[in-house]
Amino acid sequence: MAPIPGSGLAKGLAVTLRTMTKKSHTAQYPDAQPDLPPRTRGVIGLFEENCTVCMLCARECPDWCIYIDSHKETIPAATPGGRERSRNVLDRFAIDFALCMYCGICIEVCPFDALFWSPEFEYAETDIHDLTHERDKLREWMWTVPEPPALDPGAEEPKEIAAARKAAEKLAAAQAAEADQPPAPGATPAPGARPAATTGDPATGPGPGTGPATDQPQPPAEGGTA
Repeated sequence: MAPIPGSGLAKGLAVTLRTMTKKSHTAQYPDAQPDLPPRTRGVIGLFEENCTVCMLCARECPDWCIYIDSHKETIPAATPGGRERSRNVLDRFAIDFALCMYCGICIEVCPFDALFWSPEFEYAETDIHDLTHERDKLREWMWTVPEPPALDPGAEEPKEIAAARKAAEKLAAAQAAEADQPPAPGATPAPGARPAATTGDPATGPGPGTGPATDQPQPPAEGGTA
């Protein structure tokens, strides 16, 4: 059976009429900002204090869009006769977001948590060279990184927090032991310290040898001579 002329046009108009009566789900960006989840891969922030210039992120980047420059500095020995040490000092850390494919490998392989994802995505530029963000710009993105989610109530305590808590408890125990320990003979008491308790019965006074020395003569014993 041959199709009726104009049937295709009628079906198309029917679809258009049905669509016109439904509510649109299109977000009117930029008037309406999108509600993005915290783990959105928008831009990468750099926490410079944690970076040790290990170059692991630059070596693992499949696009080679991370540029790192550094130099070595010599640290004097901490104790006399000790050995000097050298450390890497970061000079440049840049990411070319014109090449970046947002795979997140650099963030995953960083052993010192120096790179973080930020949900910010509004950093388009008219010049492609401006998409290379230097260390100062990457540091500014750190202020937009959301807080990590709370741990599960039954989760194990992080190693860093556990080590810091144990160190604080050990220090508090040492200070308490020093406060309870009596001073050595001849040592000068600390300002505000309470005097040591004297021996003897509180009802009859201090025992022999514990009272203050006086120059008054003592009465003779019974039956003796003065």
